[in-house]
Amino acid sequence: MGILPEIRLFLPTGKLCIFGDMETTAKPSNNHIGRKISRIRELRGIKQEVMASELGVSQQTVSRIEQSETIEDDVLAKVAGVLGVSAEAIKNYSDEAVIYNIQNNYEGSHNQGANVGHQFNFNPIEKLVELFEENKKLYERLLQAEKEKNELLKQK
Repeated sequence: MGILPEIRLFLPTGKLCIFGDMETTAKPSNNHIGRKISRIRELRGIKQEVMASELGVSQQTVSRIEQSETIEDDVLAKVAGVLGVSAEAIKNYSDEAVIYNIQNNYEGSHNQGANVGHQFNFNPIEKLVELFEENKKLYERLLQAEKEKNELLKQK
């Protein structure tokens, strides 16, 4: 028996997805590294073009990486860096573990233990103030544009 390392991904929806950290009796039979990279990239909401840009390669090269059953360790390390996970996490990735954790950690869960271990990397109040300030600036720009439009109409 072994224990998969825990991986925490913040999805584009703002939800935290935790996978791994569960006992297994055997390694996953699917060791296709390229597919694992593709799935993690998709979960992170990263497009192939963006990943290619971060790696300094073409989108076609990223596509070939994702179709490869194995890739070199140095390439895997670079890809892992772009995805924000470790190379070991990519090697041990399992869809089953992701599904298990999503089912057991979703926000509407009545399971009191579902939210244990969630770490947020932002202060919600600071985020709210930031959004309020951004909204205020947008309204000020809109008001200024309306004033300029009225001045132009008065001149005609």
